[in-house]
Amino acid sequence: MTTARNRFADAGRLRTARRSAGARTALTGALLAAALLAAGCTGSGASSKGEEAKAPDDPKKVSGSIKVLTHRTDLVQDGTMKKYAAEFNKTYPNVKVEFEALTDYEGEVKIRMNTDNYGDVLMIPAVIKKNDYPKFFASLGSQAERSKKYHFTDFTTVDGKVYGQSPNGVVPGFVYNKRVWEKAGVTDWPTTPDEFLADLKAIKAKTDSVPYYTNFKDMWPLTQWTNVNGSVSCDVQATARLTDSDPWAEGADLRTGDTLLYNIVHDKLIEKDPTTTNWEGSKPKLAKGEIATMWLGSWAITQMRAAAEQAGTDPDDISFMPFPAQVDGKFCATLSPDYNQAVSIHSKHKEAARAWIDWFTEKSGFPADNLTLSPVKGAPLPEVLKPYEDAGVKFLEIDDTKGGVVKEIDKASEVGIYQPDYRQDLVDLARGARKGSVDDFFADLSKRWTDAAKTAGS
Repeated sequence: MTTARNRFADAGRLRTARRSAGARTALTGALLAAALLAAGCTGSGASSKGEEAKAPDDPKKVSGSIKVLTHRTDLVQDGTMKKYAAEFNKTYPNVKVEFEALTDYEGEVKIRMNTDNYGDVLMIPAVIKKNDYPKFFASLGSQAERSKKYHFTDFTTVDGKVYGQSPNGVVPGFVYNKRVWEKAGVTDWPTTPDEFLADLKAIKAKTDSVPYYTNFKDMWPLTQWTNVNGSVSCDVQATARLTDSDPWAEGADLRTGDTLLYNIVHDKLIEKDPTTTNWEGSKPKLAKGEIATMWLGSWAITQMRAAAEQAGTDPDDISFMPFPAQVDGKFCATLSPDYNQAVSIHSKHKEAARAWIDWFTEKSGFPADNLTLSPVKGAPLPEVLKPYEDAGVKFLEIDDTKGGVVKEIDKASEVGIYQPDYRQDLVDLARGARKGSVDDFFADLSKRWTDAAKTAGS
């Protein structure tokens, strides 16, 4: 999709393949996946439930060949992952690391999860229920111990054991072209949704830029709006609150974010035709100032700056701002993990697989190479978040203890807060391509969610 910015390459980005050109799984594969998922996607791992991938004591005694499945097609294609493996081999000389990059990672891996063959190390696909992690993955140890050293451990903890570790973390925010915003006369971050809308209107009136770009056609960027949860209320229990409250009640975080998205579209502050948007094409357009703003996350900054370099514009024009809401005069931004790496319960070389995960998390330099958050506690913030740090933005590590229950409610309600569909419907409603009122739209989401919450997770 695009090359990665790190010590081995000049351009950068995070989560490439997940946001690459659309899914290309064959129809038969999709039908097979649907059938397997209907059966619960239990795979054949249940018989091995409870295994552990222990950390090696002596790197020289660790041996074996391991296959790492990854969504980072760019890093495999440009040779970066091989260079990481070469560095790894300086510590673990007897381990051979092979990579398999998958463009439609979720689509392909969810089929493999019904077999014993899904690599030795893999990114945990969203299709696997949290409580089922022990059926598919070997434990990396207790949360009590790992949480002393790493962020995000509760995202993969089941019964006190951790089953995955993200090599980096991100925060949500608006990636924007600072030069365009300043041309419109806006130099301070808006502190309310109304101020944000007013700023977009100023951009429309005083510049030739598209104030906000939806990336509607590529769909996945719309799921990023769920990351307002916690940032609006500045509440580390924001995920837990989704299990026992209405996410679309007045003042709720998701209602606040979805209302802003609706108003942006309704007020015609977006591209002329959302059905023709293009993710890859949007990057150079934002870099050149043809687009002013997109809600994404800190992972996108390096991509936009790389696009600016390629376009011959100033990478420093690309900046980052938090969601326009404050609590006690402070902006808040949630910390969240990227894909979590896990050891397959079927791996014949679990110690070598565990060694790769630990090394990649701690020693590879991957977070710094991609200007993302390190999962190691106490590590410095990346340079791209300096504006947040300077402005005193409060960073929150959301408690994900009830994350599995939230996903069960989401599935039972058929809302899909981690899917793009309902927000595509919201955009269509706002632009007049769908009939109805926004209040009725939110009321329907509320009913489906709260009804599902009464039984899900019980």
